[in-house]
Amino acid sequence: MPRLQVVSVVDAIADDLRARILRGELEPGTALTEADIASTYEVARPTGKAATEQLVRDGLLVRGNHRSARVVELGPDDVRDIYRTRAHLEREVLRRLARERTDVPAARAANAEIAALVDGSTLDVVAPDMRFHTALVDALGSPRTTRMYRSLVTEVTLCMARVQGRGLLDNASIAREHALILDLVTAGDGDGAAALLDEHVGRARERLVRALGGTPGPEADLPPR
Repeated sequence: MPRLQVVSVVDAIADDLRARILRGELEPGTALTEADIASTYEVARPTGKAATEQLVRDGLLVRGNHRSARVVELGPDDVRDIYRTRAHLEREVLRRLARERTDVPAARAANAEIAALVDGSTLDVVAPDMRFHTALVDALGSPRTTRMYRSLVTEVTLCMARVQGRGLLDNASIAREHALILDLVTAGDGDGAAALLDEHVGRARERLVRALGGTPGPEADLPPR
């Protein structure tokens, strides 16, 4: 029989709040007091506090001195820092995978999900998109690199949810560029894969910067491959 995963009450509350933030149900700047969480989920306040602290560590909530936690409000500088940090890791991963012409079945499977969503909601692509990129990092086989990347995943997912919630990228273009990245890796062209990744994430980054009121870089208007 399959093994059931036991989830604590704290984890379950944090997971539900995380999903609500990523779906946009809890808008940026929304206050989340421990009392409100305890009341909503019918738990003790220390349990609500523990769930809140998880999301603060993830970067989804921010808390000032003696103030309630609030849903993070990303500005243009935050978006650029998050995207550029992930790109530093992902570029090197692609180059190393390309040296061995590594095929990554998990990434191909995730991209097949995206390709099947061509006529679906742009928000539906967020989960398989993150599985695609995470699968590439995991394929390197470096526990420390994986750990570093996963420390960014929640903030990267939040950015992607903001991008797709605004319809800034279409699903077909995402799937097409993912497929090209995989083909370049298996062909041994690490530099080509890294360059295409820069276009791929740079377009999303700068379009979100523009949507947040910042001045976008030229990547925002790069035509998709």
